[in-house]
Amino acid sequence: MGGAQRNARKQKQKQTQAAKAVAAARGTSNDRAKVIVGVIVVVVLAAAVVGGVLYQKNKANQRAEATIAPKHVAAANYPVRVDNGTVLAGKEDAKITVDLYEDFLCPVCGQFEKRDGDKIQQQLNAGTVKFRYHIIDLLNDRSNPPGYSQAAGNAALCAAEGGKFPDYHLSLYDAQPQEGGRGYDNVQLGGLGKALGMGDAFTNCVNSGKYSGQVQQQYDAASSNPALQQDTGQGGKAFGTPTVAVNGKTLNWSDPNWLDNLVKTGTAG
Repeated sequence: MGGAQRNARKQKQKQTQAAKAVAAARGTSNDRAKVIVGVIVVVVLAAAVVGGVLYQKNKANQRAEATIAPKHVAAANYPVRVDNGTVLAGKEDAKITVDLYEDFLCPVCGQFEKRDGDKIQQQLNAGTVKFRYHIIDLLNDRSNPPGYSQAAGNAALCAAEGGKFPDYHLSLYDAQPQEGGRGYDNVQLGGLGKALGMGDAFTNCVNSGKYSGQVQQQYDAASSNPALQQDTGQGGKAFGTPTVAVNGKTLNWSDPNWLDNLVKTGTAG
């Protein structure tokens, strides 16, 4: 369950408590003291609900009002290019190819990057693996307003075209917006590119949505691929992010040693 869903549930619980307080006050209308107490409870609960809503709104909007701080990957010495909506990263002679499916709004993708990002960079630099980054817009309607997943994916592909994908990728996750809140707009996404040393070509790429359609196509292809669907734990299968695959077979990325094991064995296991 995402943070937005949890917050909504908490607000609903508070509203339910307030409604019960109103009903209790009405049920004892002959006792003026109890009515007053009931009204006070209602007012306090209502204030708590409103305060909670305003707090969450301000928290969700806080990032959207700020610039995105640039982050730098240490010594990224491998080639990166865009190929039909996929970012290809790594040395050509690397024997292992990893497909990574991710969404910049996905909280678990952010956790994955925080845990494994440095390890991935080390293996890319060592030339042991190469990665195909499939940046998708699975959660495109989960920002407010909708559209951040696709906008961020488009900007990341523009950054790959501009030679700054590792830094841009790291920066977006380091400053990841809250699911259900406001994402960054094109001005902020473009500003990050400028802070990382890219020029007008990058800004124009972002503003034109050059890769937006390909981001959506990547999602359509991945979500309809049975080989990428995994058990939901509720008797069904579905595609989600992050997903890691080698030779069309998904890996258990929740194992913190998945990359080390892959490098040792050369297979998905």
